[in-house]
Amino acid sequence: MSVAARPTVMVVGESWVTHSVHQKGFDSFTTTTYEEGIGWLAPAIEAAGYELRFVPNHLVATAFPTDPDELARIDAILLSDVGANTLLLGPATFERSERAPNKLELLRDYVAGGGGLGMVGGYLSFQGIDGKANFRNTVLHEVLPAVLPQGDDRVEAPQGLTPRIVDDGHAVTAGLPQTLPEILGYNRFAARDGATVLATVGEDPFLVVGTHGSGRTLAYATDCGPHWAPQAFVTDASYDRFWAQAIGWLAGAQD
Repeated sequence: MSVAARPTVMVVGESWVTHSVHQKGFDSFTTTTYEEGIGWLAPAIEAAGYELRFVPNHLVATAFPTDPDELARIDAILLSDVGANTLLLGPATFERSERAPNKLELLRDYVAGGGGLGMVGGYLSFQGIDGKANFRNTVLHEVLPAVLPQGDDRVEAPQGLTPRIVDDGHAVTAGLPQTLPEILGYNRFAARDGATVLATVGEDPFLVVGTHGSGRTLAYATDCGPHWAPQAFVTDASYDRFWAQAIGWLAGAQD
């Protein structure tokens, strides 16, 4: 008797390399560390019954699917702290001047055909630090339920800000508390015409959902982990519930 495969969620990004110079008087040395920020999101996805497929930033060039049929077998995709350049400029093009599939066009077509796509906030999400994520100037901008500003879109809030649910009748926010734990920053964007704002932070959208073609889209303004989402945020009971419901809706399992 065969066992049915679990629905698949692909998370793209959420990794980084830190190269440090240690200067001690006359002498110096360097250290390099590799880190991932998926430590809170991954358990939430798996606890909700989904198969997690993680493509960290340094593997996007080789491990992100470029076969539309393979993409179509993924139930929902989350882009988290991965800039447009990482998706666009693989070694074939950047190093060898060869043509290659445009991953952002593949994602656009994936959503239009019925897939679910969410973008999670961070320094290399939406527009990001110094505008370097740069999704405003790509085909994916018209897919997202958010209208992105020019340039740097970060709002740093070391004092803490409280996101508030403004629509608790949607499958994504059902049963969540009216106020969420404080965050320490977010990406500022506007809601696209026809999209639905489910939560706000200050005067700005915090969580927006929409559609593109036959698919569903979601824009989530803050990190899935520190630093913008501190320990009190990622360990709150609402965190796992939100991601279970958000992914279920993106994947079409919930109306």
